[in-house]
Amino acid sequence: MSERRLLAAANMAVRQRNYRRARDRALVKLAQLYPDAYKELLEREKANDEAQGRKWLDINGTTTATDSSVSTGGIPADHSPDNNRTYKSNYGGEA
Repeated sequence: MSERRLLAAANMAVRQRNYRRARDRALVKLAQLYPDAYKELLEREKANDEAQGRKWLDINGTTTATDSSVSTGGIPADHSPDNNRTYKSNYGGEA
C-alpha cells in the first residue's frame, strides 16, 4: 500500500511540475505580447498582496518587482490588447 501511495504522489508531482512549466511559458508569451497590460496587472497584484500583508521579496530582500523577463523582441508591433474583451478564466487565483 505504501508503494502505491508513493507512486501516486510522485505522479502527481510530475503532473503539477509539467502544468506549472506550461503555465509559466504561457505567461512569458502573454507578457511579451502585451507588456503594458502585464506591467499594470503586475503592479495591481503587488499592491493587493502588500495590502493583505504578503510581500514580494526577491533574493536580496527587496520588494520591487523587476520586468527583466519582459521583452518585445520578435513580436510584431500590431499586437495590442483588446480592452473590450472580458477574460473570465483564472481571476484571482494563487499559485
